[in-house]
Amino acid sequence: MSTKRTTLAIANQKGGVAKTTSVASIGAALAELGHSVLLVDLDPQACLTFSLGIDPEDLELSVHHVLTKGLDATEVIIATDDGVDLLPATIELARAEADLLTRTGREQVLRAVVEDLEAKGTHYDWILLDCPPSLGVLTVAALTAADGVLIPLQCETLSHRGVGQLLDTVHDVRRFTNRGLEVWGVLPTLYDGRTTHSRTVLETISETYELEVIEPPIPKTIKFAEAPAAGRSILATSRTSKGAQAYRAVAANLVTRAGRG
Repeated sequence: MSTKRTTLAIANQKGGVAKTTSVASIGAALAELGHSVLLVDLDPQACLTFSLGIDPEDLELSVHHVLTKGLDATEVIIATDDGVDLLPATIELARAEADLLTRTGREQVLRAVVEDLEAKGTHYDWILLDCPPSLGVLTVAALTAADGVLIPLQCETLSHRGVGQLLDTVHDVRRFTNRGLEVWGVLPTLYDGRTTHSRTVLETISETYELEVIEPPIPKTIKFAEAPAAGRSILATSRTSKGAQAYRAVAANLVTRAGRG
């Protein structure tokens, strides 16, 4: 497709915002569009790994070994049924946070991995980083490695309280480790268009933080709960559902945003 790589961190330290679903679904949608995609699971709970049909307990090697032991990422990357490659996580990643705390240059550890892949001839059009639900070392490392950050946000509650903290972290990362980091916007998830509340939350967010809202909002649907259990993204398990169609539209908009439209 293109020689340009876009690295996007998907971050929100609050859980339950469909963050992992969004990473898997946007990744699969980009792959459908013909882009080469690498997903990086940075959450010790390994939800992304599990949702793509890989049991973390069966893995001997994971992103933990890449970040803390210097293992070559290509030895750990797995091809998945959804047409995307995955750098998987296991529970060991919980130790990485502590291991990295004392390291010099810990913020740069993921950026080095991404640059290393490219230098050794493994090119991806897109690298999506599924950040852990915290603002610790791994999230800061992801933001340092990224061109942009996408913030999934649940529309049904005032879950945007944590957005201010995340934006403070983004501000610090910009100041100290990644001057070029851009906030691409918020991705509304679990959206119920029938309620004025959802629409109000959306408007409040874009006004309060002056953030772009990435359209279309991802509708609330039972299909999402079924997809991870099947070990595939929703694009595979229910191709024509509203949720799948919304993620395809979001992926197309991100491609345009990246200047590849």
